[in-house]
Amino acid sequence: MATGKKYKILFVTSEVVPFVKTGGLADVSSALPQKLLELGHQIRIVVPKYGAIDERKYKIHEVVRLKDLTTQIGDKEVTFSLRSSFLVGTRARVQIYFLDNPEYFSRRHSLYADPMTGEDFKDNDERFILLSKSVFELIRKLGWVPDVIHVNDWQTALIPAYLKTEFKDEPMFENVKTLFTIHNVMMQGVFPKSSFDKTRLPAELNSPTKGIIHKGKVNFLKAGIMFADKINTVSPTFAKEICKDEHTSAGLHKDICKRKNDLSGIINGIDVQIWNPEKDKMIAKKYTLKKLDDKKANKKALAEKYGFEASDETPVIGMITRLSDAKGFDLFKKAFKELMKLDVKIVLLGTGERKHYKFIEDSAAKFSDKFFPYIGFDDELAHLIEAGADMFLMPSHYEPCGLNQMYSLAYGTVPIVRATGGLADTVKKFVEKTVEGTGFVFKQYTVDDLMKEVKRAVKIYTKSPDLWKKIMKQGMKENFSWMNSAKNYVNLYKQVVS
Repeated sequence: MATGKKYKILFVTSEVVPFVKTGGLADVSSALPQKLLELGHQIRIVVPKYGAIDERKYKIHEVVRLKDLTTQIGDKEVTFSLRSSFLVGTRARVQIYFLDNPEYFSRRHSLYADPMTGEDFKDNDERFILLSKSVFELIRKLGWVPDVIHVNDWQTALIPAYLKTEFKDEPMFENVKTLFTIHNVMMQGVFPKSSFDKTRLPAELNSPTKGIIHKGKVNFLKAGIMFADKINTVSPTFAKEICKDEHTSAGLHKDICKRKNDLSGIINGIDVQIWNPEKDKMIAKKYTLKKLDDKKANKKALAEKYGFEASDETPVIGMITRLSDAKGFDLFKKAFKELMKLDVKIVLLGTGERKHYKFIEDSAAKFSDKFFPYIGFDDELAHLIEAGADMFLMPSHYEPCGLNQMYSLAYGTVPIVRATGGLADTVKKFVEKTVEGTGFVFKQYTVDDLMKEVKRAVKIYTKSPDLWKKIMKQGMKENFSWMNSAKNYVNLYKQVVS
């Protein structure tokens, strides 16, 4: 257990595994608090109690002090309760509070959008104003005052603004600091200007220069950027990119850049209990750094699954991806004919934008001996691809953190990635001269740049098997555990508090 000052952290999120999940935020919201508790810090989580959460299964119970609390959203008085349970992890039981309100949360199974129409709920502004305000009532009623309120994404981004305005003169809150983590900068919580009155924030915040208005609309994410004591995102390179680039920051780069001295990046961890070739129950044969030849059994199993012949001479390139331009799928399509000229097999697992489905179907028919796609999601197959492929292709246009390249390194499956965001921070370009590096990295978002690295990888794989094994082993020695990330967060809390 780490020594040093122990902090009280209130972690506020809109989703957390195993209760509810739409994306990576839910995984972070479970893994990071558990590790912080293991490091000896006091940590509690706040999350909405959506209708999809099973109260009996998770033993969610009432807390008398936290029942029938009230707050104002615009002119409306809203009653809510905070109920309690535990996040049961490997060794750590983290206390978790569920914000319970039938109108906004518990009567709806879906988190952010109407499942029938796919449209965002019209009252998402009110729902997440309530989440933000409930946090202050929780602290007041419990008398448990955190050192840091750690808020995540737009759904919780009003908390720093409330702390610096409405609650700034309350002695209880005077030493409380905020850290704002941006996991998804594209989703910003944008609402009509009329939503401003619902927040009941001071009138001077109703402005684009000193407030939370962006392009004529209320922007929750901007509130977090303006008012949090420190801001971080999920990789150091992505932190630099969102400060510079209008496209990558979805238009907020200027606001982010004003805070660049308070902005940093911390790579997400991976769950080494689940993604670990030594322990993985979903793969054909477990293997280790010392028994790398056992990996071949997984290549054979993967080939059988997709219906082709595995060969030591022909590399299998794996892709597990969301079929979207953000993930570089448009670049993959442009490079596809060139890729098919190589002696490779490509296995693909993914779902996403329907516009890409026809290309996949046509290409699979035309190149049935080389291209093997599966449209859908299959967790077991994802594990088998990571274990059975020789290389893993991730040509992302932008990538805040990315996890598959880290899984690939852990499995000795050599990544080929574009130097953006978390990919640039986790994959070290292999240099033949020094024999150092863990993968193949290209910079420009072009077919030429992508193909150059793929060809380089294929050449080393086929002509220099011993060198290839060395690259595999260098990747497998990297450490991307959550414990590493948690220690980096503790250092950040230290900066926030001081």
